[in-house]
Amino acid sequence: MPQFDFGNPTVWAQVFWLGVCFAVLYFGIVKLTLPKLARTIDARETQVTGDIATAEAAKAEADALAATYAAGIEDAQKAARAKVTEARAKASASVDKTVAAANEKLAEQAAVAEKSLSAARAKALGEIEGVAADSAADIVERLTGKRPDAATLKKAASAAMAA
Repeated sequence: MPQFDFGNPTVWAQVFWLGVCFAVLYFGIVKLTLPKLARTIDARETQVTGDIATAEAAKAEADALAATYAAGIEDAQKAARAKVTEARAKASASVDKTVAAANEKLAEQAAVAEKSLSAARAKALGEIEGVAADSAADIVERLTGKRPDAATLKKAASAAMAA
């Protein structure tokens, strides 16, 4: 390189000034700028590390809250299911009780109706015998011209109804 021509008398002055500029730049950068830059990088690294630790702690707390919330929801659902089951059992018992009372009332009404029906049937059968006896008496009277006696008619009607 032509600048470092050691035969030239100005080369040593150039080397001197090169050394001075290099020293100023080196010490200006290394001693003044690099420590500030290192402090800034360290501060940022510390802040980022702290933020990450805070975020991890917040996530752990949120996970714990979510687990507690899920357990609470599950417990509430179990309690609700138990209450629904209990309400169904109570409703079923109430319905069974009402149905049993209604069946008992219907059985009583059926017994009264059966008794009334039996009485009406007996009365109707009794009246049928009388009607049959009167009809038979009218038929015999038309055919023979004589009306048979009531005891004979009643006996004949009873025998006909029994058969």
